[in-house]
Amino acid sequence: MTRAAPGSGNPPTTHTMAASGIMAPTAQTTTETGNTGPVIFLMGPTGSGKSALGMVLAERFGLEIVNTDSVQLYRGLEIGSAKPGAAERLRVRHHLLDLTTPDDPFSVGRFRTLALECLEACHARGVVPILVGGTGLYFRAVERGLSAIPPVDPEHRKSLLAEGEALGWLRLHTRLGGVDPEAARRIAPNDAQRLVRALAVFDSSGVPLSEWHRRGSPPPTFPLLKLALLPEREGLYARIDRRFEAMLAAGLLAEVAHLAAQGFARELPAMKAVGYRQLLRHLDGQLSLEEAVILAKRDSRRYAKRQITWLRHEPGIVFLTGPDPAAEAGTRVTRFLAHHSHGSR
Repeated sequence: MTRAAPGSGNPPTTHTMAASGIMAPTAQTTTETGNTGPVIFLMGPTGSGKSALGMVLAERFGLEIVNTDSVQLYRGLEIGSAKPGAAERLRVRHHLLDLTTPDDPFSVGRFRTLALECLEACHARGVVPILVGGTGLYFRAVERGLSAIPPVDPEHRKSLLAEGEALGWLRLHTRLGGVDPEAARRIAPNDAQRLVRALAVFDSSGVPLSEWHRRGSPPPTFPLLKLALLPEREGLYARIDRRFEAMLAAGLLAEVAHLAAQGFARELPAMKAVGYRQLLRHLDGQLSLEEAVILAKRDSRRYAKRQITWLRHEPGIVFLTGPDPAAEAGTRVTRFLAHHSHGSR
């Protein structure tokens, strides 16, 4: 796939920041203005072909794509995030790509604000937006809103991070299982960031994070079609391995080296993304390239497994499991738009 320079080949949108032609969001959102135009979600595990299918649907139905991948938000993370290139952006209008730099961590709430602004802008132009990506929490936030989770003491968070580094993340995961078993089932023992957050929220409020997520979730304010690719697991894992090899051939190691040369901290969420994290360890002398590649493929497969588990527990999803997912999705979208796209082109 041809890669684009950040922000290139894409028509101007209302969601770019100064360096990449994107303006800050206004105060109102789709839900606040009462806009109830139709919205499509296209989800699936990494390597399942979401981006390609999203392009097919967008071109067939005149949709605009709203990125819902947490890594593609960052400028400079191109190859390893499988970010749409210049050719794709010229064919279909994309939103929420290249929003910021890796040293500017992106919160779920910040994403939701920008995404809802995108939906409103699309509907105002008579266009149906399709959110495409693999970050489940982003989809959930757009659909159901965010619960009022209390702030976490930064010092306590640092203390938990230090404890995990010193005593092992499995110990913290076991502790989480005792106070919030639902969160412990969702969070992998080596997912330090989410593990620390879940424990810190419970420690500061006495209420499990999973309970906070259940509180105050409003119903959808727009007609919504939720599609998800769910390939056979063995075939998916083989595609994941082949894709990482293709990324290396396309220059992923040089991309990671360029990011490292800019001095971005290894602890940043962007720098801990699968593929980047393992190659950074190679560049730091901790792993051979062969070892880094093996770990990156393994961790990509594990990430896909977690995504599949998450999808299976989400309500209202139409799983595309037939021999021709594009045809199946096209049929579903046709029916959906026939009922809900009175103002769309």
